[in-house]
Amino acid sequence: MSRVPYPPARRDDIVDDLHGTPVPDPYRWLEDSDDPATKEWLDAQETLFRSAELEGRDHFRERVAELLRSGSVGTPSWRGERRFFTRRAPDQEHPVLYVADGDGERVLLDPGALDPSGLTTLDSYQPDKEGNRLAYQISVGGDEESRLYVVDVATGEVVEGPIDRCRYSPVAWLPGGEAFYYVRRLAPSLVPAGEEQFHRRVYLHRVGTSPDDDVLIFGEGLEKTNYYGVSVSLDGRWLSISASRGTAPRNDLWVADLVASSPQAPELVTVQQDVDAQTGLHFGRDGRLYVFTDLDAPRGRVCVTSPETPGPEHWRDLIPEDAEAVLSDFAILDGMAEPVLLVGWTRHAIGEISVHALESGERIGAVPLPGLGSIGGIVERPEGGHEAWFSYTDGITPTAVYRYDALTGETSLWEAPPGAVEVPEATTEQVVYRSKDGTEVHMLITSRPGSGPRPTILYGYGGFGVPMNPGFSAATLAWVEAGGVYAVAQLRGGGEEGEQWHRDGMLGNKQNVFDDLHAAAEHLIATGVTSPDRLGISGGSNGGLLVGAALTQRPDLYAAVVCLAPLLDMVRYEKFGLGATWNVEFGSADVPEEFAWLWGYSPYHHVREGVSYPATLFAVFASDTRVHPLHAWKMAAALQHAQAGDRPILLRNETEVGHGARAVSRSVELAADQLAFLARHTGLKVGA
Repeated sequence: MSRVPYPPARRDDIVDDLHGTPVPDPYRWLEDSDDPATKEWLDAQETLFRSAELEGRDHFRERVAELLRSGSVGTPSWRGERRFFTRRAPDQEHPVLYVADGDGERVLLDPGALDPSGLTTLDSYQPDKEGNRLAYQISVGGDEESRLYVVDVATGEVVEGPIDRCRYSPVAWLPGGEAFYYVRRLAPSLVPAGEEQFHRRVYLHRVGTSPDDDVLIFGEGLEKTNYYGVSVSLDGRWLSISASRGTAPRNDLWVADLVASSPQAPELVTVQQDVDAQTGLHFGRDGRLYVFTDLDAPRGRVCVTSPETPGPEHWRDLIPEDAEAVLSDFAILDGMAEPVLLVGWTRHAIGEISVHALESGERIGAVPLPGLGSIGGIVERPEGGHEAWFSYTDGITPTAVYRYDALTGETSLWEAPPGAVEVPEATTEQVVYRSKDGTEVHMLITSRPGSGPRPTILYGYGGFGVPMNPGFSAATLAWVEAGGVYAVAQLRGGGEEGEQWHRDGMLGNKQNVFDDLHAAAEHLIATGVTSPDRLGISGGSNGGLLVGAALTQRPDLYAAVVCLAPLLDMVRYEKFGLGATWNVEFGSADVPEEFAWLWGYSPYHHVREGVSYPATLFAVFASDTRVHPLHAWKMAAALQHAQAGDRPILLRNETEVGHGARAVSRSVELAADQLAFLARHTGLKVGA
């Protein structure tokens, strides 16, 4: 293999002085996507990528598309006899929103019909308490700039919207469907330049009135990067508002009695403030306040109190913290003589549901599950009953919806995904290995029968408390079916073992995450699963930072890297996209101690000339408003300049998509390119 000629990229002599440390940034000019030089360079990179020899692309495109023809189905949201849910048929690009009642089911919103180009996505929806109106949010081209509409459920007529600046907005309806609380950003003209993505507020909106006349409820004068949550109890009496600084794993929390005070001016009572914990509230039909919290319980607990006395000093443990499992969800079933509480858990990322007496919390049973996989949110009827619904998936099972009947104790399939697909035989085992500091880390390994060393993809994330739970993946199965091995490491920084596990991989502990990945790779090699010349790593977003750090710290350990939508310049990441909301996870370069953490691993700043780096594919998305593509652009230029070996450094730029949801056909193309690249550079012979 001969060395690839790369498009020329000038190196500027830019060096910042940060806290006495010289910080070079030779490719800062690539931060300007409108610069003709940047556009010329990107065009040349696209030509280079399209000329790459990726023999397996057609095979993987066909197989991933075929496996995705399983379609999808979502858990129902009940309002009386009406239920709202999403379903994607095998030939559809996006899930469609349906409503079903005694007259059958009908489409409420089809993104494909709304926009045949496939660029419009349904971001969220929330029916009112009676099921007569429904608020939904859509965005276009991957920008995630949600616009909010309200539709009349009976007629399908749009009665409100669009209301803009509603990205990540919850909608909390008041009874009657005439008004709701929601979250909206301030107008760009009211905030400093560059801060348009921040400055959220909680408002009360009345359907049919101008959003300019909305009543400001909360958020004035608080931290610009705050995210807000808002909910209203089923009976309309209790309002709760939460605030968290960026993505911090803690929140402030307030409640208001909307009978004792008006919805326009709720008198908020503090539940917790300046407390290092995450807490959520559920107002039960029995008049009790149920508290889901990790305060003094990193794996989570459920407490009860009265809404009139919501503070922690009044909480009584109902479901105490488990020594091993992480509490993930709960639902109340009260449609029988002895009401019960269903509690969802993950035990080393494997889902389970236990059954408890509602009054005492005593465990009295378990919900039968289809296998060892992942459980989605447990859904009850808002007005009560004896049934619950949840989703289930595992490595070879597309997500389906199941129903649990508390009267019989039986679990049954409620709705399977609409497409029948032939899934290859494969097995997943969970192994335990030790990281550099001796910490035990779990890893899921999916493969078909055979002996190693085999071409292997190691995937990880390790951040923001996000767990890597097992689930159906068309890309994983296509790779395994072709003869490869797919491993997912449950690294620190994630949520697999609770909040402490997250904190052991954030801020000044971030190196633990990278060490966990290196140790996973070494375990796969030591046990004969793979070898360094057959091992690829893959990650996106925070996982892109992970593999970016891995390839600069241990270039000898990996043959190939796929790095999607990554953070890579950790000195300047706060200046772009939503970066300012993540300094609670990574730290800020403005603070000397935290700069030292970031400088210690920032992948862009650890590229060294004369090193033989793994084959690397960067994939970025032009409409990504979370992580700007400039991270990958600068890193690709740096690696192409520094590469001493003959393995390629390639950049894949994609337009009209962003960081999140996309059309199925776009997902297929991206997966095909990734798998073909990894196959070529780990020695997987597709079709052999």
